Amino acid sequence: MTFKTQQLLLSLISLLIPLQSAYSEQLFIGEGQPAQLVELYTSEGCSSCPPADQYLSTLKSTPELWQKVVPMAFHVDYWDYLGWKDPFAQTQFKQRQYDYQKLGNSSGIYTPGWFINGKEWRGFFQRQAIPSNTATKGGTLLAKLNANTLSIHYQTEKKHKNLTINVALLGFDQYSQIHAGENRGRSLNHQFVVLHKAHKTNKNYDWKFTLPPWNRSKQHALAIWVHSTDLVPIQVAAGWIKNI
Repeated sequence: MTFKTQQLLLSLISLLIPLQSAYSEQLFIGEGQPAQLVELYTSEGCSSCPPADQYLSTLKSTPELWQKVVPMAFHVDYWDYLGWKDPFAQTQFKQRQYDYQKLGNSSGIYTPGWFINGKEWRGFFQRQAIPSNTATKGGTLLAKLNANTLSIHYQTEKKHKNLTINVALLGFDQYSQIHAGENRGRSLNHQFVVLHKAHKTNKNYDWKFTLPPWNRSKQHALAIWVHSTDLVPIQVAAGWIKNI
């Protein structure tokens, strides 16, 4: 942690009023070169998706997890008509794919669909490794989690008219027994599942969120990232949620 970040961290802590809670506060910090956001658009109703899900799950054991790579699995609902309703799918995730296409960041809407730092990546289909990060320094992103309240501050020398902050609650070891559709009869185990996502846009670079309840006996993580109008992440902070 740099001296500048230490000063910013102390300033943030002094500004945020401590809340009385049975859970200890947790800090999530992103500074310097941002971690890569690796997004997988997937569905339990798609027979081509389990291999992609399995590949994403291997990132759980990488030593670079959270510091250099932040994987997320967005389950979409446009294959539900095939006979199986994906319990993790949300319409907003399908819309996120459409937003990427409208911006010219992808060639189409399909699963499994991969994005790295907001840009379509088709290397998975050629069995390529995730490419090296080419992103530049992205300021400092600090988040404090107290119980289910998340307070976020972003500091950068570069000025933006509006910035959007995104928060995703990730679940792990999410099991499903598929009884219909293209994957009928299969047992699927998902990692990095986006269980909840929210975002806010303002000019002040300070945000606050109330997260929905989650099962604290199971493993979860938070992914937090800030972007401008092109959806390409500028800075990222992520990590495991400590079950205390």
